[in-house]
Amino acid sequence: MESLRIALVDDYEIVLRGLEMMLRSYGDTLEVVELDLNRNVDTPVHLTLYDTFAATPGDGADVHELASNPLAGKVIVYSWDLDETRVQAALANGASGYLSKGLPAARLVSALHDIHRGEGKVFPGPSGQAKSSLGDWPGREEGLTQREAEVLALITQGLNNAEIADRARLSINTVKTFIRSCYRRIGVTDRSNAILWGLEHGFFPDHKRVQPRR
Repeated sequence: MESLRIALVDDYEIVLRGLEMMLRSYGDTLEVVELDLNRNVDTPVHLTLYDTFAATPGDGADVHELASNPLAGKVIVYSWDLDETRVQAALANGASGYLSKGLPAARLVSALHDIHRGEGKVFPGPSGQAKSSLGDWPGREEGLTQREAEVLALITQGLNNAEIADRARLSINTVKTFIRSCYRRIGVTDRSNAILWGLEHGFFPDHKRVQPRR
């Protein structure tokens, strides 16, 4: 199997480092050559994996900008949101593929190679899979799930419940449920203290470039 050069894109260093560690086990077929928190890929790669954690979805300007960058190769959206309308909008926006965060690591790597070869575009996770332990995210050590952490990150960024629901493709009631569970896990009772906790625990975007560990 061909070894592919890949860039990882997200606003949170802990998320990027988690993806890098996960993919390192497949170093004979994937080489992470760039980690970008500012979405400005400047090293030629075969693939760019765009993680949507607390970021704009695949149909937004960020993916369009990446897809317009010839250095970025094929841009692949990595998301929990497998809504058909949003998936097709992301592909129309320039993305070459769309991967579910529910994919096991080996299947994720296989899907990356399939997309590179032009043998598929959309790869959903196993039926009924609601969560994944792959990678890393802010608040994991405090017991937050990826989805709870994403909601808390969006709160920390200043989004209201309606904006979070739109960004994460969740119902308002589901957002409220995640917020209540977040509050219980981190020991706060209101939004102001949740924001303060988030700022103190890495839930505000890093927005800086980091390089892969060698």
